[in-house]
Amino acid sequence: MRGAATAGMVLLLAGCAQTADTVRVVGDSAPTFDPKQIGKSDIDRVADAHRRAIFAGVRVLAEKLYRRNPREWKKGGYASIELALDHLLDPRTGWRVPEAAGRSGTDAILLSLQPDFQGDRVAVFISGMGGMLNAAFEEKTEFFMFDELNAQKIYNSARNLEIAAWKLANARDAGGALLLLSNEIPPAGQPANLSFEREFGKMIGNLDILSTLLAEKGHRIIARVVQNLATAVFLPVRGL
Repeated sequence: MRGAATAGMVLLLAGCAQTADTVRVVGDSAPTFDPKQIGKSDIDRVADAHRRAIFAGVRVLAEKLYRRNPREWKKGGYASIELALDHLLDPRTGWRVPEAAGRSGTDAILLSLQPDFQGDRVAVFISGMGGMLNAAFEEKTEFFMFDELNAQKIYNSARNLEIAAWKLANARDAGGALLLLSNEIPPAGQPANLSFEREFGKMIGNLDILSTLLAEKGHRIIARVVQNLATAVFLPVRGL
């Protein structure tokens, strides 16, 4: 009898939790029902949350890079960093910028860190990173029951972020100067500013968690890759 009661309570709580996910509170008004939630499974809601966090990280990195490298946004002739960010992160651009000369995804990341590149390195780096991540999420901004995410794509994009972060921190010109300033390593005895590293780490962590959940849901095995970051090559995301 007690077992039956306990099982009933679990089902009741699960139902309450499911109902809570379909309710949205706007301002001080009464909770409103969001019909879109009917078409979402639990994994869809998880994917939505991870995608939001990851692309919020892209915006944070874009602003931080522009603030550390103001010469880059000025190359575009913008009056302010805010206008440069609005243009770069405009969803209508599809993560493509003219400075990338038709390149996208990881190809754009590599272009942005070539010593002889003269364009806005931040715009091309961020557009490449955003395009690669967008491809990993099947170019969708929200997920429903019949949407399928590829765990291998999500996993590969996490490894690509690791490579991109390493290249960003180490790419130098012929004179040994960093092409883009990111983490700040001060003189001995002073704390280092590793905020870029932390932001990349949060994004990579979100991708790894999501790829594991997707693989478990679909009973798939992820082909895991171990590379030396100094010689690593970007993993495929499109076409998998």
